[in-house]
Amino acid sequence: MAATQLPPEIFDAPTNVPLIHQVVVAQLAAARTGNHKTKTRAEVAGGGRKPYKQKGTGRARQGSIRAPQFAGGGVVHGPQPRDYSQRTPKKMKAAALRGILSDRARADRVTIVESLGSGDTPNTKAALAALGESAAETRLLVVLSRDEETAWRSLRNVANIQLVASDQLSAYDVVISDRVVFTQAGLDAFVNRGRAADTEEQA
Repeated sequence: MAATQLPPEIFDAPTNVPLIHQVVVAQLAAARTGNHKTKTRAEVAGGGRKPYKQKGTGRARQGSIRAPQFAGGGVVHGPQPRDYSQRTPKKMKAAALRGILSDRARADRVTIVESLGSGDTPNTKAALAALGESAAETRLLVVLSRDEETAWRSLRNVANIQLVASDQLSAYDVVISDRVVFTQAGLDAFVNRGRAADTEEQA
């Protein structure tokens, strides 16, 4: 489907590259667990006894073999558990997503298909046939509604296809994909959700 047939408020919006970059970096940062940890000299086991007497050895005075200068000692200024998440308001995320979708649409890299399966029986071959030439893309993003159970089950094991629910679509998903394919139900759910959010902001 051509870009002119897509809702212009979503697929013909300005593309703010710095904003998209900021939102994508924030999403990647939020995915970090932040549970890396090194032990300080107070946390390393052992070293309670002074290794040798204070004077008369000719060596520098030492109070513990778990001091940072010893092998097996504590680490100075090492990583500690932390939260990497960055504050990204909903409006920023929405603007970034509209911007990258518009960029893909202007490059003719957004496709709409009626559906990717019928009935209750999953059929990978039929779903790939419905995708047409898009199925050959190295990184294909397929946006579905949560009700399309047959399509989810048909394509979930295809290596080059990433499936995402319309209410979970993010700028990062679009950035790393070569082409975006919406089912009609997925597009409707995505557009309606966006319009509902705009209505709430205006209220």
